Amino acid sequence: MKKRLFNSHTRGLIEAGCDEAGRGCLAGPVYAAAVILPAGFRHKLLNDSKKMTASERNELRAFIEEKALAYAVASVSHEEIDRINILNASFLAMHRAIDKLTLKPQSLLIDGNRFNVYPDIPHHCIIKGDGKYKCIAAASVLAKTYRDEFMENLSKDYPQYNWNSNKGYPTIDHRKAIVENGLTPYHRKSFRQLPSQLNLNL
Repeated sequence: MKKRLFNSHTRGLIEAGCDEAGRGCLAGPVYAAAVILPAGFRHKLLNDSKKMTASERNELRAFIEEKALAYAVASVSHEEIDRINILNASFLAMHRAIDKLTLKPQSLLIDGNRFNVYPDIPHHCIIKGDGKYKCIAAASVLAKTYRDEFMENLSKDYPQYNWNSNKGYPTIDHRKAIVENGLTPYHRKSFRQLPSQLNLNL
């Protein structure tokens, strides 16, 4: 049985949910989304994006974009990740998404336990918030689908890394491709691309 998601954390305020996607990847940008939903927003598929199929996420993406009071998606490149580290890059991606909202929120709900303060808007960090609040779940869906789309398009130029399937995460097939082909310009150089003890059955 799917856990019930709540519509609001701070009732009566304009509230934006924020989440990121791609933090643990070896290649590509990190994406984030900020979403302001109307009161009473409902969809039977809405859940933590990691617990949904790709087709469910894509169906929800269209519904969220149609029904949201405001939404925005932003990214931070692999070069920026290498300069400022992935944690700060995740926060920066969320800030950029909030910057792009056409409606200014009065409160921010952040998935996770840490966040860099956004000017003039209070925030609440919620561990596993994408499984608790609808606006965070909606942000997780947008961040995930936009990033997946980016990696699928990038995979056309680098098919040997199978990014259309693994999306840049450290899967066996991805790491095997790194061993066989080296790094691309899109790999995060600050990440450990291969474990120190590597056994890929090559």
